[in-house]
Amino acid sequence: MAGLHSTLRPTSSYSSLSLSSSSSAQSFTSRLVLLLTLLSFTLAGFAFILQWRGGLNDPVTRWSPDHHEFPGMAISGSGPSHPSRSDCIDLLGQSRSPTFPYYRDWNFGLVSDLKPKICITTSTSANLEQILPWIFYHKVIGVSNFFLFVEGKAASANVTKVLESIPGVKVIYRTRELEEQQAKSRIWNETWLASFFYKPCNYELFVKQSLNMEMAIVMAREAGMDWIFHLDTDELIHPAGTREYSLRQLLSDIPGNVDMVIFPNYESSVERDDIKEPFSEVSMFKKNYDHLPKEVYFGNYKDATRGNPNYFLTYGNGKSAARIQDHLRPNGAHRWHNYMKSPNEIKLDEAAVLHYTYPKFSDLTSRRDRCGCKPTKEDVKRCFMLEFDRAAFIIASTATEEEMLRWYNERIVWTDKELNLKLMRKGILTRVYAPSVIIQSLRESGVFSTTIASAMQTSVSKESFLKSVESSNSSREVSSGVISSRKIGNSRETQTNGRKVLEITEFDSHPLAIPPLSPPGLHDFHIDT
Repeated sequence: MAGLHSTLRPTSSYSSLSLSSSSSAQSFTSRLVLLLTLLSFTLAGFAFILQWRGGLNDPVTRWSPDHHEFPGMAISGSGPSHPSRSDCIDLLGQSRSPTFPYYRDWNFGLVSDLKPKICITTSTSANLEQILPWIFYHKVIGVSNFFLFVEGKAASANVTKVLESIPGVKVIYRTRELEEQQAKSRIWNETWLASFFYKPCNYELFVKQSLNMEMAIVMAREAGMDWIFHLDTDELIHPAGTREYSLRQLLSDIPGNVDMVIFPNYESSVERDDIKEPFSEVSMFKKNYDHLPKEVYFGNYKDATRGNPNYFLTYGNGKSAARIQDHLRPNGAHRWHNYMKSPNEIKLDEAAVLHYTYPKFSDLTSRRDRCGCKPTKEDVKRCFMLEFDRAAFIIASTATEEEMLRWYNERIVWTDKELNLKLMRKGILTRVYAPSVIIQSLRESGVFSTTIASAMQTSVSKESFLKSVESSNSSREVSSGVISSRKIGNSRETQTNGRKVLEITEFDSHPLAIPPLSPPGLHDFHIDT
């Protein structure tokens, strides 16, 4: 037994030692946890005291150009302040000053020295509700100058008064002097546009756009521009692929040896028949053939077309920007060219032009009212270049309003959510939110209303006001719908003789103007394969 007890003694001693070590470890852990807790509370209290005394300098506040505090923060640093209603409105971009809410105190009238300098020219008869968002959206993405050739609603006194008050905007009226000047232009001695002369509606518009583009090139050079676009006021540039959603950044990255940049167009796909403000309400677009794999495009062609004549309702060959240089000329409304060389051009893989095509039900009747053609299949061919425009004109001219609305929903409105989702997953339909976000933010910040109010407050003498109205209306024909391309040609018979379309040898040296073209159809796919 003694031997047994002797063997047990070392074990008892070892157990006591283990308990003692465990107790010491637990005591050390408890002290460490207590120390860390006290340290956390001390740092939190110290930070609270510094913030209460205004000792912390927020890096965002330091960066802000106007050093405004967030609502609830003291401006002077003397103590806390209570949030006010005006602070909240200012934060949300509701201020009454004409500023873009994401860039405080950024004045749209500021003359920028940034390069490249970009301008847009257009021929428009739209109203102010469409033109103003169009201008300021493009200002946001980097366009500095606009050359607006106006007529119709766009040429009315109230509209032009607002447009002319916007820095960087030049308004050109369709006066008798303008028509006489364009009658002497080089275009009327060339043959590349000759096949569009003396035809009504879209053909006449196409000629007029080319004549205006020719004048805009001269204006762009005088203004020191680097790039020029021709866009309609139902089109927005979408500079996808740039880090800052900037057209200026996009064009600054274009190699110096490139003369022309082609932007494939995306076509709006409206989801309702009661759209009022397309730029703000439309976000779904159908992608261009150039931005889709060939098998995806042709494999889903019938679903994407939905019984219409083509994949797109209207044109599918995009728009382009040209570098300002010697001998630059238009090549129709969609392209530019050069009298002395074939321009080096590239096509963009991500950026596009968003074309808001028939986004409002009223577009059916408004297009009808601008053209005096007969609503027959034969007569519309001489008035419209694209099949869908012809069909829309006939419907708008012959159907009741109820029948037109039914046709509009069947052919234009995308109400089938399952089909929309299918084509979205295929990549044919896509969502583009940036333009609507920008334009809605501009509207909420008061830019449009302030611009209108400022223009209306500008004092104009009665004599100069009446003179401007008389000038703008001097050559406008009230009801015939005949525009200047026909009028100029008829007033200068010598130009017709000088042109001699079939005899001039330059006919082969200059490519014909590129009209609006439909996207590839299924017959093109079969030919290729």
